[in-house]
Parts: sequence; structure tokens; C-alpha cells
Amino acid sequence: MEIEIKFRVDFNEVRRRIASLGATFVREEIQEDLYFSLPFPELLRVRRIVNLGRSFLTYKLITDPGRNEEFDEIEVEVSDFEKTREILKRLGFKEDVWVGKRRLVYRLGNVTFELSEVEGLGAFLDIEVLSDDIGAAKQKIWEIAEKLGLTEKDVEPRLYQELIKEMKENAGS
Repeated sequence: MEIEIKFRVDFNEVRRRIASLGATFVREEIQEDLYFSLPFPELLRVRRIVNLGRSFLTYKLITDPGRNEEFDEIEVEVSDFEKTREILKRLGFKEDVWVGKRRLVYRLGNVTFELSEVEGLGAFLDIEVLSDDIGAAKQKIWEIAEKLGLTEKDVEPRLYQELIKEMKENAGS
């Protein structure tokens, strides 16, 4: 089970704070995510990591709709983003939302930090723990968040695709 909490952050400040915790920088990723229309709480995404030349097909089931912190996830690497996209379209899946981001990935023990600049939305930090013990994972995430100076008011429970749709709706009105 993937347990993660997303926070709205100041990119450079949180980057410094993550480094001060002793987290190891893993990689930078330039991501292009294409989400397909599925009934909530299911997600289907094809991700292209442009700078690494890799692509992934991901299915997620949100097990705590509303908070969006607990995910049952299945992910496979695919060799061709465009062909995977075409297969999904031919199977009847409709393209929904594109999300572009620059992501810096850090690790500290079993905790992963994903610090992202999301096109049109700003900066976010996902703190993630893979665990079957949801309570312990969330406790660990909050211990780390507190060390980074993050609180409940910084939490962004909405999914990136929800935020993108809201942004487009607001721009149109």
C-alpha cells in the first residue's frame, strides 16, 4: 500500500529543509502524465519521464476518497508511451487531463520525498511511505512533515488532475 500526503510548499525552502534532514537526492524527473477518465476513486495514468526516456502505466485505487492519502497501486514500465496511449484509446478509455511536472526525488530510510513544480499549479511535496501498516506510515509521514515545518494547513488533499480541471474552469469563467 502506498501512503502519501501532499503539501503545498515553497519549493526552494522545502528543498533546503529536506537536505538538512540528511535525505539523499535520488534523481530529477521531467514528467508528463496523461490521465484517462475512470469512475472515481480509480485512476489510470500513462507517465512519460522525458529526461530518463522511461514510461509507466499505472492503475491506482484510492482507498480513502476525500483525503486521497491511501492508494492500492499497480504500475508497470512500458517501452512506448505513444503506443500505450493508443492501446488505451482503442480499448475505449478517454483522455482526461495532462499534468506536467519537474520532480526532485529524495530518500531518507523508508521515506520518499517527491518535490514537484507542477505546470500551472505551483510547488508540492509528496511524502510517501510504502507499508501495509497505514497508521504507522501516516505517523512517520507526520513526524517528518513536522521536522520540515509543515502542518495540516499545508495539506493539499485534491489530486493533481482535480486541481488542473479547477484551474481550467476558473480560467474559462
